[in-house]
Amino acid sequence: MAIPDYQTCMLPFLKALTDGKEHTLGQLEEDLAARFQLSPTELAELLPSGQQRVFRNRIGWARTYLKKAALIEAPKRGVFKITERGISVLKTNPERIDGKYLEQFPEFIEFRELSRSGVGRDDSATSVPGDTTPEESIEVAYQGLREQLAQELLARILACSPAFFEQLVVELLVKMGYGGSRRDAGERIGQSGDGGIDGIIKEDRLGLDTIYLQAKRWQGSVGRPEIQKFVGALQGQRARKGVFITTSTYTADAVDYASRIDTKVVLIDGGRLANLMIDFDVGVTPSATYVVKRVDSDYFEDS
Repeated sequence: MAIPDYQTCMLPFLKALTDGKEHTLGQLEEDLAARFQLSPTELAELLPSGQQRVFRNRIGWARTYLKKAALIEAPKRGVFKITERGISVLKTNPERIDGKYLEQFPEFIEFRELSRSGVGRDDSATSVPGDTTPEESIEVAYQGLREQLAQELLARILACSPAFFEQLVVELLVKMGYGGSRRDAGERIGQSGDGGIDGIIKEDRLGLDTIYLQAKRWQGSVGRPEIQKFVGALQGQRARKGVFITTSTYTADAVDYASRIDTKVVLIDGGRLANLMIDFDVGVTPSATYVVKRVDSDYFEDS
């Protein structure tokens, strides 16, 4: 089944503590994973940032809200057990425990009101989220902004000259760590008679090997014939490695051909190009920075 949202995890989380014993978060994660019949692939699924597993993040927030409502407690760090209130709640046999259900408890109301007053926003903006955790909401919004930025980058590139695009490609690879400085590592040679080569870049700072570039500022898909021409140009230079970059996409035949030839040719389409530019700060500049912090548990440990 699909990974349940964090509110769906609340009741099973509480039931997993029915025995009244202390359980670690790891033990509870295993128990809930079995209850929801999650596959290894689902358990390994990460948030867009790749910094945390989705399921662990969701049960973590289920734990937080249950604790704020005093249905569970943490007798020591990373260990949880059910409270008398939690036992009483389970005796009523609720069909579901979620944010709305928890509003009956004054501790939870106090927590919610404190959160609202802390951020200074209206009720609609600070109400308990529905199916997504706060981290997921932030990352979904970030991904949306990133995708919009990527589209804007491609639109700007298409409006520029082919010569500018070729220079951009060399600069991007230098920023990615190939060669060294922009002056020493790469050069654009996309001129008449270039033999299908738009740029040259050193693979490392010592220049032990050379990578040849082809940059196509296209809107239509790049097919196999174009890749074959590039491979022929590489052979004319006795080159073993090449990077073909386009603002558009590649046909399936082109991708298949590049994967089967002896010459190493890396294909970068428009989407990947824009994302690499964002990652390595080429053609973009920071607009705002937000740092998500957490409590430093070690700070509060008794010496």
